[in-house]
Amino acid sequence: MELILASSSPRRRQLLELYTRDFSVCASEFDETTVRADTPVHLVEALARGKCLAVAKARPGCLVVGSDTVVELDGEVLGKPRDAADAKRMLRALSGRTHLVHTGVCVSDGERTESFVDSCRVCFFPLDEEEIERYAATAEPYDKAGAYGIQGRAALWLDRLEGDYYTVMGLPVSRTARLIEAFRAEKRGKR
Repeated sequence: MELILASSSPRRRQLLELYTRDFSVCASEFDETTVRADTPVHLVEALARGKCLAVAKARPGCLVVGSDTVVELDGEVLGKPRDAADAKRMLRALSGRTHLVHTGVCVSDGERTESFVDSCRVCFFPLDEEEIERYAATAEPYDKAGAYGIQGRAALWLDRLEGDYYTVMGLPVSRTARLIEAFRAEKRGKR
């Protein structure tokens, strides 16, 4: 059964390669703006499911993995920044604070669909204005929830982390691999 990653994210591709290199990428064209949810956790799960199921519908007979990540601070979802001012606003808000990162993952073979959300607590040291300005002047914050990449320069700000580091990067590798394996084992059992 062909494995498809329903994401064009280079980070998710890199993380899925820790499990296998035998997969293809098919970015989902799911309209994320249509999704509403009562909590950040429900939102990220709905986004992951939407992306996964859009690709699964177009690629029957394949095993599809969809994922999405949001940053939550005081109940507010911090998505990808719209511009430099938005990135700086987010970084100022995260400075010296603890926030949550939620990554939703959905796997579907077109017949069965399973999803989960993994959450991680992240605490940053206080950031000075100069560091925020320097970071916002790079390309790094603009395609990432919360305006930072933990695997990039933001690693210098990390005071502590509780949970799966890979959840913060955008794909909880071990839980995702186990879910994929469960689907594959079920398919082998049906033959």
